[in-house]
Amino acid sequence: MQMDFHYYATYCAAILAGYSHEESMDICYSAQFVDHCSKTLLRKAKGPSMAATTQLQLELMDTRTDIVGLQDITRIWASFHFLPADLQAPSEGGRRYRSKYRMICGPNGELVAKTVELAKGESLQAVGIAMHVLADTWAHRYFAGTPSLVINNTNYHFYEILGEGDDAETRRVAFRHSRNTPDDLEEGKYTNSVFQSSENHVMNLGHGRAGHLPDYSFARYKYLPAWGDYVEITKDNPSDYMHAFAQMVYALRYLRGDIPAFETDTYDTEHIAAYEQEIRNILTRRQLDACEDWKALGEKLSGQVIEDFDLAKYVPEYREAEKGEERDQLFLGKFIDAALAQKSMVTKSIRAAGIKLAGTGGDKS
Repeated sequence: MQMDFHYYATYCAAILAGYSHEESMDICYSAQFVDHCSKTLLRKAKGPSMAATTQLQLELMDTRTDIVGLQDITRIWASFHFLPADLQAPSEGGRRYRSKYRMICGPNGELVAKTVELAKGESLQAVGIAMHVLADTWAHRYFAGTPSLVINNTNYHFYEILGEGDDAETRRVAFRHSRNTPDDLEEGKYTNSVFQSSENHVMNLGHGRAGHLPDYSFARYKYLPAWGDYVEITKDNPSDYMHAFAQMVYALRYLRGDIPAFETDTYDTEHIAAYEQEIRNILTRRQLDACEDWKALGEKLSGQVIEDFDLAKYVPEYREAEKGEERDQLFLGKFIDAALAQKSMVTKSIRAAGIKLAGTGGDKS
């Protein structure tokens, strides 16, 4: 997902769940910050590199692809962006790939419940991180947060579905590798990562081979994943994103204390009913960036101005603060604590399932 959903849509969900404007701003900032908190940023802030929640492209290009480097990649991307749906999932693949099959992302798994429950009673930063992770389980389903050609590769059989019902048409997606060229929605031309035949190449991480299509709420497409015995899969982002939004509202109400327990596959349709059509219109509108639409809805809901996301907003105060309790109570300090807790929980769960992709020792990175 992109800033339009992680920042502005998360703000909308928080307001509908009963949080104040100020609380909602902290939650949505934290949700978006997950996509920016790299080791490079943490070095500038003089923070712990092991709290990184993402990796910059340049960092990935410099990352070793030996077992240590791959485990570091997996700990970050599986914990925050491609939460495994079922670590005990059966697999018809050989033993070499069985662990990777179990790393495939999807919604409503046991780890989603653990992620939300981990944030209960914790900081608003922890709440925001949980919302990022939850939302991405819907957008990034069928891909894995570990480099894998056999899991994440796509081929020529990749079609965008235009229209709905009897009027729906399919158009083969034309993938290209020019990162400086915006995706062309009219012509169906999308940028993706360059094919690499090596199973563990960083180009085969996550949904890179599918470009930004998983991140566009309007996108509907079908393709043949290698891991699914080449059985065609259809991805309906408008439906998935609506489920993600309704599940966020439900999870946020649980975290506020309005609901006694969090259950998977449960959605708060009541609190979004009055705005459902407006939300669907945003989700289905073909545009590269829906920030303005979500922002307008958020400001309508709260009657407040949603400030633009400022990546450097909390870095100076953290960098200049004394180490220890003073730092821990700052915005970035609370985010770091919550990120470390989420990363530790997911990593330990992967290891407990007998999967060594995230390492077998401590959470060093």
